[in-house]
Amino acid sequence: MSALVHYPAAEVAPNLDEIVATLLTGAGAIVIEQGFEADDIARAQTLLIHHSDREGDKVTHFQGGNTDKLDRQRRVWNLLNKGEVFESMAQHPLVMKIAAAFLGDEFQMGSIAANRLLPGAPGQEPHIDYPYWDLYQQSSFPININSSFPMNLQATVLIDEFTETNGATAFVPHSQATLRYPDDQAAFDRDAVRTTGPSGDIIGFNGMCWHGAMPNE
Repeated sequence: MSALVHYPAAEVAPNLDEIVATLLTGAGAIVIEQGFEADDIARAQTLLIHHSDREGDKVTHFQGGNTDKLDRQRRVWNLLNKGEVFESMAQHPLVMKIAAAFLGDEFQMGSIAANRLLPGAPGQEPHIDYPYWDLYQQSSFPININSSFPMNLQATVLIDEFTETNGATAFVPHSQATLRYPDDQAAFDRDAVRTTGPSGDIIGFNGMCWHGAMPNE
């Protein structure tokens, strides 16, 4: 059975407390079903293919030792400058409602970017997201930093269908509870769940969850 709890759009507001609890102390991730219509997804996909083909390879420190396959993973940053459809995606009212309840109503968007994995892409090494992504340098963080309150919420819009084999993001359910950098690859491989679903879905997850894009086979 999937670790992800799915919510049709009409069920998000009535279940907001449950969603926040799931993100903080439950599995750590939820799905809003069909948050975007097919026309919006098609416009976004066309723009992302265009810009990712033009902008070339984008190195990230989550690619591990796969520098020989940089051409298989393409990033497009600063999407607000790439088309009005991304402005709409950044302000989805249900995502805004969840974010305000989870982070406080003065939350700020830190980044909006796309990750395109071509066939043969090796995926990413497991990681956690800003402001925790350098937690492997424990000495640079305050003493007793813990998971009792969140400082990050991720929202992933599925432009393409996420499947078991095409590079879908995987996460380890409940891994946000300990706020620890994912330095155990074997544990990640054993416990990670792929976030499969159709294009148009939105996956929201706690940035403290161990996660990473999987290989596109």
